[in-house]
Amino acid sequence: MLASAGLVALALALVFGLGPARDGTGTEVAPAMTVETSLSLPAPGKAADIVAEPAADVRSSSTLDGLAPREAAKAAGDPALGYSPDPKSLQEAAARLWRKSADAGKSGVAASEVEQGAKGSATNAVYRPPNPAPSPANALKLILVIDDVGNNLAQLDSFLKLPFPLTFAVLPGLPWSGEAARRIRAAGKELILHQPMEALGGQDPGPSAIYLATDAAEAAAIVRRNLDSLPGAIGLNNHEGSAVTRDPELMASIMGVAKKRGIYYLDSLTIPETATSVVAAREGIRFWERDVFLDNSPDRVSIVHYLDVGKKKAQKNGSAVMIGHVWSAQLAQTLSELYPQLVAEGFSLSTISKVMLEEVDAGSGD
Repeated sequence: MLASAGLVALALALVFGLGPARDGTGTEVAPAMTVETSLSLPAPGKAADIVAEPAADVRSSSTLDGLAPREAAKAAGDPALGYSPDPKSLQEAAARLWRKSADAGKSGVAASEVEQGAKGSATNAVYRPPNPAPSPANALKLILVIDDVGNNLAQLDSFLKLPFPLTFAVLPGLPWSGEAARRIRAAGKELILHQPMEALGGQDPGPSAIYLATDAAEAAAIVRRNLDSLPGAIGLNNHEGSAVTRDPELMASIMGVAKKRGIYYLDSLTIPETATSVVAAREGIRFWERDVFLDNSPDRVSIVHYLDVGKKKAQKNGSAVMIGHVWSAQLAQTLSELYPQLVAEGFSLSTISKVMLEEVDAGSGD
């Protein structure tokens, strides 16, 4: 589910007008209508580095002080209001979020919470500012992320046609990475970098990867180059990475780039105990975590089962982050068929940036 996401994440997410959206206001409509913007689906990837069990519950709480709801929507380029993205406004908002996060870390984080996060406890008690009071805008949100995009365009197209927000995680340096990113942005979906990282099993993570042998400075440079190759990316998550995500120094370097750029970091949790929470607690960085993998077994019955798991997590925590894969043959069709039912049940499909923007609205009191 949602884990603390870099505060900056929200700003950048806003910069490109994409964001998790679970329409708690009840205005979301079924498939024929476009609801919020963006939810991305990653392209073909290896399932060998994926942990079957759902990640522990984690919540995200972020507010952008000083941005009134409509101003935030304008900065984010909310299609519903006819605005185009305003990168400068979003980056400024991101900076405010990071300062707020740092201040909260100095004064309001319980030692026990930080310690539990550092141990990578099953409860994911990671560093984060207090959650805002529950409201329709931040309730029952399902955030769908599609990983492994970039190997081809045929698999991607079926997801781009879906009439609800999606986030697509694009692998760098593949034949179709650039064109896939262009199409994702053109479709109004959310785009993030799917950063390849070394796995414990020794699988080849692909081009432009970060390895345990990569020094911290080079790791940061790799992330910057990969982000630059995907204009409009407002976040990043790890591809494979069960080895690298356990290394505090490398993760501090990787997440530091996200913080500086005002974009968010999503921990795919390909292994239960990563160093993400340790780094977040030490550096005052908010991040998000995956709650459920939808297609460990890419058949419809299994997809429906894990979607139900995600729904239960959203009912408990207000939102859930679910990751699927662009190469999953039945995933797009299954999501299309189940979308009207999800809306009828009171769920809203969204993106991380959208959820963060809604939290800004809630925090503004407007």
